[in-house]
Amino acid sequence: MDSAGVDKGALASALGAPAPFGQSQFAFMRGNAFEAKVKADGGTELLRLLVERLGGTEPPPGPGAAATPDLSASGPEGRVARTALALREATGSGGWTLLDHPLLALEVAGSPAYLEPDAVVVRPDGRWTVVEIKSFPMIDGSADPSKVGAAARQAAVYVLALERVAARTAGAEVADRVLLVCPKDFSNLPTASVVDVRKQLSVTRRQLARLTRIEDIADTVPEGTTFDLEHCSGDELTAAVDSVPASYAPECLAACELAFHCRARSREADAVEALGRGVRGELGGLTTVASVLAAAHGESGDPRDPTVAALRRAAELRAEALASAAAAPGRTGEGDGRDGPGPAGSLSACEAASTGGTSSSGATTTSTRTRSRAGTGEAAATGHGHGRSASARTES
Repeated sequence: MDSAGVDKGALASALGAPAPFGQSQFAFMRGNAFEAKVKADGGTELLRLLVERLGGTEPPPGPGAAATPDLSASGPEGRVARTALALREATGSGGWTLLDHPLLALEVAGSPAYLEPDAVVVRPDGRWTVVEIKSFPMIDGSADPSKVGAAARQAAVYVLALERVAARTAGAEVADRVLLVCPKDFSNLPTASVVDVRKQLSVTRRQLARLTRIEDIADTVPEGTTFDLEHCSGDELTAAVDSVPASYAPECLAACELAFHCRARSREADAVEALGRGVRGELGGLTTVASVLAAAHGESGDPRDPTVAALRRAAELRAEALASAAAAPGRTGEGDGRDGPGPAGSLSACEAASTGGTSSSGATTTSTRTRSRAGTGEAAATGHGHGRSASARTES
């Protein structure tokens, strides 16, 4: 994760769905222009907004009164070290300091991730405040909640990285409230709002703690395993790849060369992850397609479990829909499998995975075809992975 990647990813998240290249490039340029305006004159306007929103006993510094140290250095490690030194010097100076695009490091699963916030302000009392500058408007004092939430999650990661540095700096304290600066109404004038990121901090800490370290994964690999293409035969390379546990999701198809290999292993294990993370999240403790089908057919599972109850309700609705379709004039319920696959009491793997709502990823999981027959939203689910249906027809 490099500095440019962090900023562009955050901008894409703030803008929502991917825009055409020209439009996204224009938004990126507009964001840079607004950020430059906010930081002009040594950050005078930015520091005024910070004091106005966060309060404090110290008045905002005048033009050029705040220190703006040079943070340039060779390589990311050099920039991280230079940022840490500037933070310590600023804390010890007892004055106002504005760090423009400092570079921070955060350990993620045993590897360093480099982060570049828009700015960090060091106040005379030693408090460090993260500043996020966004180009989406703040109209009548409020902005789009989804975009503010994305900015809060992003800023929480910066706060965590700053806490690592503050722990080694005497007199330093990292604020758990960040300053969000946006254009005011429909103008290009900056305004600001304070965002409490304590909730995002706790969530991010928990997520980081649950990540598996690279060293722990390496400990599970047999001694002598290598992935060197030049010194491995095909069988040796296959065995080396098979020695590493696969964690597949349909999204992997867009980013990983081993996605087809991991998908095959996931299917061999009958794992519900092959249907998508959203379906997996809805199924709770049911980890295989066979266990899902058994629960739906009443062969296993606690009927008091909401997931099991929803699966059985979905099975009933599907059976009713197929029976109605078979009884309709000119319909036999048989054919190419599109209108009535299997006997009326059977469920496809994906349809059995339905819980009658939407998945945690936000994708609709209710089958439109079955909903139109049964007239309810508690019908069979379809997984989502790059526009593909995760029905049993596709999985087979």
